[in-house]
Formats: sequence, C-alpha cells, structure tokens
Amino acid sequence: MNRFIVISALLMATACASDRTKPDQSFVIHTIGDSTMAEKRDDRRPETGWGECIARHLRPDAAVSVRNHAVNGRSTKSFIAEGRWDSVLDSLRPGDYVFIQFGHNDNKPEDSTRFTNASTIYRENLRRYVNDTRARKATPVLLTSIVRRHFNESGVLVDTHGGYPDAMRQVAAELGVTLVDAQLLTEKLVLALGPDSSRSLYMHLAPTDSPNYPDGRADDTHLKTAGAERVAALIINDLKTRDARLAAVFE
Repeated sequence: MNRFIVISALLMATACASDRTKPDQSFVIHTIGDSTMAEKRDDRRPETGWGECIARHLRPDAAVSVRNHAVNGRSTKSFIAEGRWDSVLDSLRPGDYVFIQFGHNDNKPEDSTRFTNASTIYRENLRRYVNDTRARKATPVLLTSIVRRHFNESGVLVDTHGGYPDAMRQVAAELGVTLVDAQLLTEKLVLALGPDSSRSLYMHLAPTDSPNYPDGRADDTHLKTAGAERVAALIINDLKTRDARLAAVFE
C-alpha cells in the first residue's frame, strides 16, 4: 500500500477519534427559581433578575442558549405544584443544564402554598429536581439564595435565610452536585460595599428615579440592573472554576 495513503488514513482516524471525544458545546441552560433570578416585565424595571444577565457572558461562538423559567414568588413547592417543573422537564434534552435557586419563598410560614421545612420537604424537593434532571441526562447545578441587604443598627449584615442555604449545601454534598454558594458570594460583595454603597445593587430608588416607582422604593431583596449584572458575573466566574464544559462557553 502506498505510504502516503497509509499516513493519510492514520491521520484521518486520529482526527475522527478526537472529534468523538471532544465535548459537545451545544446545549441549553435552564434556570428555575424565584424573583431574584426571574425576567422582569417592563413595568417593574429597573428591577432585574440575575438570570437575565447570564446570556450576555456567553462567548459569541458558543452554541448555547439560556431559558429563564424562574418566576416571582415561587418556592421549591409551588414551582412543582403549578406544573412549572413538568414543563421544564418536557423541554430538557441530554447535555442541558438546570440552574436551581430557591429558598427566599420556601421560608414563608404564613403561606402554606409556598412554605417548606428546610430540614425535610425543602431537601426532598431539591433531591427531586436533581434526580429528575439527571434522569434526562442533563446536569443540575444548585445555587444558594443571594443575600438580602439587611444591616442592623450596628452595621452588621444579618442573615435572613435561616437553615435553607445549609440544607442546600448538604443536599449538594450528598448527591455530588455542583454547588455555587451565591449566598457567600453576594454576602462578600455587600459587605465590601458596606451599608450605604450596597444600596446601588438593590431596588433603592428616589421618587424621581423611575416612572414605574413614583413614590420611590426601598427594597433590600430585589436587584437593579447593575446589581443583577454583578451577581451574574460572580456566579459565572465561580461556575467556570467548577465545570470545564461551562468554562468553555463563558467569557
């Protein structure tokens, strides 16, 4: 056999083998969660969910899209009860990702449609999200809730999430799920800015700032656009250190 033909065949076989082992970078990132992640209506601006900002950090050549399924006011319980999780599952394909961030509304004992016990049902729901995602050959990512800007009179940032972040951390460890500790990341950010400057991240508005809020607003839970951008960047940078496939598609 001609030596050139043999070498060409070997090179082609090597190239094909390389293609087979190269990870597929075409997938969808699905986000499920509450108002801190959700896309906002025009009449709520400048309120912005950090999930709206993910796509802006994708590489221009990345064959990846983001579908934000997060909805204001939802908990792990109500998101399932309303059929929203089933809808996400119907659209989930092998290789996709699901970013899961709940906790703000699970911690509302005055509302039986949303409240879950952090030690029991909350964990059970998180396990369901993880196991259902994996059953579709997709990848779950758990994210603790972003911090509320709740400083006391002494300038101490006071926790408002109770046992929910720790419950999520434990489920992530138990099931071997990638965890982004968004509570820790955003706590560091808010502490670095301090009680006054950290208002720039959240929905603190004077009456003249936005026609949507003629009386102004003082909201320490929800983010303005600048805050959502900073939080999304923190989360993405953390994810890039934890997941090589995501690191390859984010700038």
